[in-house]
Amino acid sequence: MAGYQGWHSTPDDGGGRGWGHYLDNRTKKPLADGNIKIDVWPTVDEYKKVYPTPFKNADGSTAYLPSNRDESTADVRFKWMKDYDVDGVFMQRFVGNTRKTGDGSNRNHFIKVIDDAFKVSKKYNRAIAIMYDLSGMRDTADIPVFINDWKMLVDSLKVTSGGNKQTYLYHNGKPLVVIWGVGFNDGRAYTLKTVDKLVDFLQNDPQYGGCSVMLGVPTYWRDMGRDCLKDPFLHEILKKVDIIHPWTVGRYKDEASYAEYASVQKADLEWCKANKIDYVPNVFPGFSWHNLNPNSLFNQIPRNRGKFFWTQLSGAIKNGAQMIYVAMYDEVDEGTAIMKVSQNPPVGQSPFIKFEEGIPSDYYLYLTGYAGRVLKKKIPLPQDIPMPKNAKSSL
Repeated sequence: MAGYQGWHSTPDDGGGRGWGHYLDNRTKKPLADGNIKIDVWPTVDEYKKVYPTPFKNADGSTAYLPSNRDESTADVRFKWMKDYDVDGVFMQRFVGNTRKTGDGSNRNHFIKVIDDAFKVSKKYNRAIAIMYDLSGMRDTADIPVFINDWKMLVDSLKVTSGGNKQTYLYHNGKPLVVIWGVGFNDGRAYTLKTVDKLVDFLQNDPQYGGCSVMLGVPTYWRDMGRDCLKDPFLHEILKKVDIIHPWTVGRYKDEASYAEYASVQKADLEWCKANKIDYVPNVFPGFSWHNLNPNSLFNQIPRNRGKFFWTQLSGAIKNGAQMIYVAMYDEVDEGTAIMKVSQNPPVGQSPFIKFEEGIPSDYYLYLTGYAGRVLKKKIPLPQDIPMPKNAKSSL
């Protein structure tokens, strides 16, 4: 399973959000070469609907981008999931985007994205689940916002009542809901007591509860070190839920530093097993957000021909993981997308990451699906990184 943002829009898609998440609104400047917030450029040849941008390709032609407001965008991306054996996605749902504020365009966008995703998940038989991101949450003031949103998804979008075409992800016989952002020590407005109330609602509400709960936590949640609050109440909450999922993007930068982290992951798995809680490790293909944050290094965590990604995938499997979360499916903002991205992005002031020579645009979908088949015991874990037939040279 991978994380799915679905947050990109264009001025002409009818949603009223402009260049949502393609443009850094902090600059108050229009989208232009030198002012964009993505570090990888999506491929566009398979989308039914794309939109012109101010960017130019090497041959002088106009560069185009897709919008998540179009159902056809979701259709293409879920088709890829089926084509490459990616089981499904966690739909990211920021609590701030569920509030009824402004002209409503932001909230409406994300409701439509979820609705479209559920439609095409049935078409391609892919799993789907809701992942609430608490970043930006206003502590107790947003508890009713969270609760009312889940009620809306259940009542209006029927997310957990698909009948014989149910594609919502169930865990231990119950619909799985994720709460991400629990226990971080970066000065968040909400408290662990608020998180505990949300967990209680999802598990025990007589009408809308009965859910399995997964919590997204800091990398060093187990010993409450480095990026984690030093509060024993965190472990009390963790022992109530079904799955623990640590966030590791940026915590290691290459194969060697992942090898150091792998011992932490193994101990995490042992702790979870002892406490009868499931564990979902996090993996990511690389990282870069230079166009959003120009002072940061371009291609900060290189993909290294897929070796960085595969080292994490194979390492998690060797450590005993039975499930894996890939960050992310479509995150072009931070250069972590596993979906197809262009090998020939626009040229100009804004730099965009290109895969190394011989690496096909679908390579990270391929590796994700391959790891999934290993997890299901359909194929053995290979000694070396697997190569697709369309790779042009040795990896």
